[in-house]
Amino acid sequence: MGLLERLAAWLGVRKKQVGVLCVGLDNAGKSTILRHLKSGKADVQEIVPTLGFNSERLTLGSLCLTVFDMSGQNRYRDLWQHYYSSVQAVVFVMDSSDQLRLPVARHELESLLQHPGIYTRRVPLLVFANKSDKAESLSPMSCTQMLGLSSLSDSPWHICASNGLTGDGLEAGFMWLHDQLCATES
Repeated sequence: MGLLERLAAWLGVRKKQVGVLCVGLDNAGKSTILRHLKSGKADVQEIVPTLGFNSERLTLGSLCLTVFDMSGQNRYRDLWQHYYSSVQAVVFVMDSSDQLRLPVARHELESLLQHPGIYTRRVPLLVFANKSDKAESLSPMSCTQMLGLSSLSDSPWHICASNGLTGDGLEAGFMWLHDQLCATES
């Protein structure tokens, strides 16, 4: 990217187009988080489980994100890999209160990170430990341990406690992602 293009993107005149894959198990809150980011609120009665995938366009600072919200149902998880090579970032949403399914979440995250479409590139990984308001929720530190995130050294990653309904933690997480994505163009 040339100096003028970088200056235009920095000034917000021209936004950098970025693909983001949003994945996680079903009922983790992926669509709720995206709904909150898009409209500033998330009404639980309006949100239905994603079948296949949805895509949303969001503006984040100097970036224009196309977010692919992938279904987390078991029969649709094989679709995730078709997007790995075409995205610049991954958002993994986990239900931090669903401790019974944490091993499944870890397995899916490990499979994603070991796929050549992700493994061979420095793709930033943002993890939302969602539903952090529930009493039985694990802390981000515990989620880090349960998901094995500490062993990741090849790509930048960040974990945030979040609540997709209220928006808590979303801005901090996406600002980290923004910084990571903008750093890759310099």
